[in-house]
Amino acid sequence: MDKFVEFIRRIIAIDEHDLEMVRAHCRTKIIPKGRLLLKAGQIANQYYFIVSGGLRFFYEFNDQQHTTWVCFQNEFFTEISSLHPQKPTRFNIQAIEETELIVIDKKNMDFLYAHLSCWEEFGRKIWEATTARMVDQLLNFQTLSAEERYMEFLRTPELLQKIPIKELAAILGITPNALSRIRKKIR
Repeated sequence: MDKFVEFIRRIIAIDEHDLEMVRAHCRTKIIPKGRLLLKAGQIANQYYFIVSGGLRFFYEFNDQQHTTWVCFQNEFFTEISSLHPQKPTRFNIQAIEETELIVIDKKNMDFLYAHLSCWEEFGRKIWEATTARMVDQLLNFQTLSAEERYMEFLRTPELLQKIPIKELAAILGITPNALSRIRKKIR
């Protein structure tokens, strides 16, 4: 819980009383490597903070898995396209490695939003940052070459260490063979 508290304090000013209320509405969960946190067709009802480990978002199409997003330690997330409208998700969320999470159920998050103005600020700042990241990713797909997108990934070595080549290629929107050629060219 200490890492989550540090994360919260980097984003907002929060007093001990309010922080204790947040803690009371959280729980810890361990997801073994390869296990699904959320399966396509389910409805998302939780928010998560990654204490350690990593997760990937993927969908299946034509009997193939397509990774679209990855998150690692010190990230706060949910499957927002399912959670907010309360409709079945199109994604699977799977642990890339054993992953420890802090979990806040939707009803508890709604309670915190209603009772703590600083928590509303926390939520706003989290979703603004997430939206900016998604816009950057979308713009990169539209304006950068595959090699340039790969170079962006090189700035986060953790991604390269934890994501198999096939999944990294999918995130970049290219084939594993094309990624292999790019990697050889850059060396």
